[in-house]
This record gives sequence, structure tokens and C-alpha cells, in this order.
Amino acid sequence: MSTPPIVSKFGGSSLADANQFRKVRDILLADANRRFVVPSAPGKRNDKDQKITDLLFLCHEHASRRLPFEEVFAIIHARFVGIATELGLPAGFIDGLTAELAKTKLEIARQGEAGRKADYAASRGEAINGRILAALLGWDYVDAAEVVFFGKDGRLDAGKTYATLAARVKNGPAVIPGFYGSDAEGQVRTFSRGGSDVSGSIVARAVSASVYENWTDVPGMLITNPKIVPGAFTIEVVTYQELRELSYSGATVLHEDAVFPVREAQIPVNIRSTNDPRHPGTLIVPREHPQAKIGYNITGIAGRKDFTVIQIEKAMMNAEVGFCRRVLSVLEENGVSFEHMPSGIDTLSLVIQDSQLAGGKLDAILDQLRHTIRPDTIEVRKNLALIATVGRGMSRIPGLAARLFGALADVGIHTRMIDQGSSQLNIIVGVDADRFEDAVRIIYNAFVSESGRMERLVA
Repeated sequence: MSTPPIVSKFGGSSLADANQFRKVRDILLADANRRFVVPSAPGKRNDKDQKITDLLFLCHEHASRRLPFEEVFAIIHARFVGIATELGLPAGFIDGLTAELAKTKLEIARQGEAGRKADYAASRGEAINGRILAALLGWDYVDAAEVVFFGKDGRLDAGKTYATLAARVKNGPAVIPGFYGSDAEGQVRTFSRGGSDVSGSIVARAVSASVYENWTDVPGMLITNPKIVPGAFTIEVVTYQELRELSYSGATVLHEDAVFPVREAQIPVNIRSTNDPRHPGTLIVPREHPQAKIGYNITGIAGRKDFTVIQIEKAMMNAEVGFCRRVLSVLEENGVSFEHMPSGIDTLSLVIQDSQLAGGKLDAILDQLRHTIRPDTIEVRKNLALIATVGRGMSRIPGLAARLFGALADVGIHTRMIDQGSSQLNIIVGVDADRFEDAVRIIYNAFVSESGRMERLVA
């Protein structure tokens, strides 16, 4: 039986210029099991540069307004031809690339003038980049529009997509551009921005990959925001459950849509750096995976600002049938969702994002609550920040929570709210927004040894 393949997705920064292409080629050819690659469009080469996809969107916008876009498209043309030329690809390929770009320009103009959405234009960065990478590697090129399908409802037609991909690519090697597919009418349809991550996950699921590698410009996930804690180190292993908790709490990680296909199939995801390929990166695994036992007591720390707390107090509320339902019905009537709802015997708090309360909704909610549930008191506390400390070892480590709260108390940071989910994967604390960064640093330092390493997970 052949070894299950590895699917590798490379982001825009990994394919921004010819030098990055060479790094990608070397990574792919270093392991014979890397048989499928999903490329993004070229990203920025420096802070002043522009992403190819942004330029393609601009071309479509100009076309839709009957405005010329030759100058913008000339930048796109020069970028692609420049990459191919610097890579030393054959003259015949470059001639074909030039012809392909000319057709692309005409089609963008046609679709823009016809009032169609920008999906076709937006997808061309991946499509053309994929052709260049396939030529560099000598691998088959498979147009994503021929193997990734959206149904009439606009959602991925998973059954048709997986079956078609598996039959078309077989054992590879093959390049399948990310970010797009085709709809029920055969027109190009894109995922949301960042959709190349989704494409890679779909390909990995279709070919039953051993691992889905997501190559970017950072060596994996960091335990917390490096802008708050400079030098924060990389998480070695994180479970899908922890990933969701961290993502929900504000960490910049892979979107849930990007990992759902591989999570459902129990395929690990490995986040790696194209610029540091020897670094093992971060491995995202199912909870049952053997490597889920590897890690630290605390996996990650993430948080967000701009929350408001509505604190309700009413004697004997616990004995009042339907009390919580009436409270939540007030939020529903105002089109507001809540983040957390910690409660006591006679108190209940609603933690709500400030953005949910815009347009005078807070006053309307308070008036309705006073009329509907007749509380003893209602208090509103603004400027709250929520910090989630996530880790699969938390539920079985005596004193871990005490250490967290003690560390905050030692520096005078008041804990305004505490919440812990039934999964016991995280502890969420609410602090004053102006102490948010301080609190993150204090929690981080509470679980880092003097050598700068986290405490290993207790088996």
C-alpha cells in the first residue's frame, strides 16, 4: 500500500517573487510524499507593495464602471512575466503566459461591463500562479474550476467535489490553485478571502492526506500576540477544540471553514514557515491523536476588548420559572447576541460586544428588561476586555486557576468576571480594558519558566 500523500498549501507571501518560488520548489521536492500543492496568488514583497488579488479586484471595479484599467493590469502582467522570466522558464511557456494574461484582461473587461461579480477576476491570481508553479515543478496543472464545485445554494458541493478531485488527481503530483471553483452554471466562483486555506483542506480531504501542510511567513501559531508579548514562542501541538477556543477569543489562526474538511476526516494540519522550513511549526490534531499528549499545561492566551456587562440582580430569581428565557427574549427582540452569561443565586450578567449595542440598543434593552423581569437592580459596566487562557491540561491540574488569579491580583488587576466552560478547556476572565495588555503579559509570565519555556503537559 502506498504512503498517504501530503498536501501543501502556500500563502501569498510564500509565492510573492521568484526567490520565494524557489524556496517552495525545494520544500516540495525535499519529500516525495508531498504530491499535491495548492498555491495562493502572489502577495506583497514589501510593505509598500500590493497584492495581486487586490489589483485584480481593482481591475474588475474599473471595468464595471466602464473605466480603463490598462495601467493597473500592466502591473499584474509585469509581475507574473517577471517571476516566470527570473525562474528561467522556457520562452514557449512565457509566450503562452502572455497570451493567457491577454485573454484574462479581455474577460475581466467583459464580465465587469456585464455587471457580473468579481469572482473571475479575483481567482486569476491563483490560477496563473498555479500554472507558473506547475511549470517550475514539472507537475500536472489541474484547474480548480474543473474539480471544485458549488451548489445552487452557493455552498460547496462536497460529495461531487471530493469524488471528482480523487478521480482527477489520482496519485499526483499535481498543482491545484486555491480560492476558487465553479458554480452550478459553470461560472468561476470564489470562497471568501483567505479561501486558499479552504481549498487546501478540501484537497487534503479528497486524497486522504496524511497531513495538510499550511505554509506561510510565520513558523506556526504563537501562544499569544507577539505585539503584547515580544518573543512569545510557538505552540508545538494544539487540538482542534483548543484551536476553536483560541480563534473565538480573538487569536489570528486558521478560519473554522479552513479546517472543517480535514477536522471531519481527522487529518492533522501542520502550520509551517516557508522561510524557515526546518522549524517543525505547529501541529493541529484531533483530541484522540497520539500527539495530542504532547504540549503544555497552557496552550494559548487570546483576548478581545470592547465589551459591556449588564448585571441583573433579583432576589429568588432561581425559583422564578422562565426567568432566563425572558431575559434572553429581550436580546432576541433587539437582534443582539451575548458572549457569556455568568450567574449566581440572585444575579445574572450578560456580556455583550459593544458593536452589538450600537444605535441606542443598550437603552432599549435596559427599558425592556426593567419592564419584563422587574429586577431589583440593573448595573451597566463598560470598557471590559475578555481574556481566554486555553489548555487541555487545565481540568486536571490542582492550583492552576489559583495561580492565574493570584498573578493578576499581585499586580493589582481586578478580575471583573470569571467564566469557565463545561469542556474545561479554558478560563475566561474579564478585566478593565486599559489593563488588557498588562493582564495578558502577567498570565503569560505566570506559566513560563525562568528558562523561557512553558510547563509540559501533565500526562
